[in-house]
Amino acid sequence: MTQAGKEKLEQELEHLKTVKRKEVVERIKIARSFGDLSENSEYDSAKEEQAFVEGRITTIENMIRNAKIIGEDELNSDTVQLGSSVTFIELPDGDEETYTIVGSAEADPFEGKISNDSPIAKSLLGRKVGDQVSVHTPGGEMNVRIVTIK
Repeated sequence: MTQAGKEKLEQELEHLKTVKRKEVVERIKIARSFGDLSENSEYDSAKEEQAFVEGRITTIENMIRNAKIIGEDELNSDTVQLGSSVTFIELPDGDEETYTIVGSAEADPFEGKISNDSPIAKSLLGRKVGDQVSVHTPGGEMNVRIVTIK
């Protein structure tokens, strides 16, 4: 995981612990005031949200505890690895795309960050500039040529 990814998780964890927990507890208090809990859908909904929040807190704490941070100094621009930004051209049409390969916790395709477990990343890892790579995706086979690695 990158340092930025870890910081993003730490911010989410802080928000869940300091804001969301309090909001959910308040929802539970209000729902209890409605009376009979066995037929109280508001109470059931609040308890489900509480379970989700607590589960997410546990998940994030484990991710942070077990994270290996990839520093800029560890990145090698000769080969594609976790933390690399890779620009490639789709063959034969020449569409150029750039992605940063990150751990699954920080993947966000809309920001150009793909998980190292994705088909594209798996195909690119360990490759060099100029390599032509065949990528097996759910939509079919895609051929690319690596242009730059940063």
